[in-house]
Amino acid sequence: MGAPDFVLRLREKIGHDPLWLPAVRGVVFDDEGRVLLGQRADNGHWALITGMLEPGEHPAPGLVREIFEETAVVAETERIIGVGVVGPVTFPNGDVCDFLDITFRCRYVSGEARVNDDESLAVGWFALDDLPEMSAGNLEAIRLATEPEGPVAYQMED
Repeated sequence: MGAPDFVLRLREKIGHDPLWLPAVRGVVFDDEGRVLLGQRADNGHWALITGMLEPGEHPAPGLVREIFEETAVVAETERIIGVGVVGPVTFPNGDVCDFLDITFRCRYVSGEARVNDDESLAVGWFALDDLPEMSAGNLEAIRLATEPEGPVAYQMED
């Protein structure tokens, strides 16, 4: 799927200059307590499911859309667990972005996890004691999502 059309239109005007974009990330748990991860096509790393919001899109429905688009899993958001900044990120084509990241704890509703677009190489459910190597920010988000409901964590590093 790649960059949304609105980002492509902006890039035509500003080139590779930095963009500030709203993004969402989901820690999706199934009924067995496993977490949904995707192996990113852009860098090969395993990560939580993430995505950019469209102009005017609310974060919770936007994340539900992203999870389905990338994994064919239907999920529901339960609560916000973190808000922070990811970046600057320089993509292989030279585009630079900083992301305002809103991270949600989510629960599985239905669907079979599979690669559902071109943003992932693989998708799967992982037990918390058998996670693949991931960034510190993704691991911290998973940790926060396993804790009882508490205050939102601000500025999780990635």
